[in-house]
Amino acid sequence: MTFPLFDLSGQRALVTGSSQGIGFALAKGLAEHGAELVLNGRDKAKLAEAARQLKDVGTPVSVSDFDVTDAEAVKRGVDVIEREAGPIDILINNAGMQFRTPLEDFPVDRWEQLLKTNISSVFYVGQAVARYMIGRGRGKIINIASVQSELARPGIAPYTATKGAVKNLTRGMCTDWAKHGLQVNAIAPGYFKTPLNQALVDSAEFSSWLEKRTPAARWGNVEELVGAAVFLSGKASSFVNGHMLYVDGGITTSL
Repeated sequence: MTFPLFDLSGQRALVTGSSQGIGFALAKGLAEHGAELVLNGRDKAKLAEAARQLKDVGTPVSVSDFDVTDAEAVKRGVDVIEREAGPIDILINNAGMQFRTPLEDFPVDRWEQLLKTNISSVFYVGQAVARYMIGRGRGKIINIASVQSELARPGIAPYTATKGAVKNLTRGMCTDWAKHGLQVNAIAPGYFKTPLNQALVDSAEFSSWLEKRTPAARWGNVEELVGAAVFLSGKASSFVNGHMLYVDGGITTSL
């Protein structure tokens, strides 16, 4: 039985930062609903291993290791994908990083790195892909935001700033590009068990706090983000635009 509103057959998805964690889970989930994949990441070995895992289960997949923080590299990389693999129908801007330290001690180089990785990359890749999508009159762009698009915690103020910017850039992309047939939305994950959060997962004190703070009373599993991604990638979301979809166990709704 097929469900056309959630069927991604014949669609090609580029997922940045997809060699592990949330990016890999989302790529795998889209493939399970019929999408062809283009994986992107900085670590060539991890990227090759991720592609191998997907190919082993019959997923059509290719890799592109362009640097999402380099505007010219992004443009070249997207041009190659469009020319050699085919049209990018779905883009998931997932690449991101975290660095934790008190704001008064936050190193300037880390601040600049966070800006480049978490927000400039969304602009660079989004713009490069949208230029092709606009010509075709269709396309899906999903930016990965965060509960930190709305909330803040000690030690991560610059990260919070970048994720707030992702929220408003998503709205800006929608405002400019919806008239061209594009749907641009964001998924805002709560606290998920990922390599980025491993130090927090391993902290009994933090995990205890999180379970008390989150109405669902637990960490999220990355597979629980797939439904949101499939919804926003398919026909089911044809009139959803500029939206932030929180997948957070209720943490943004409760004091």
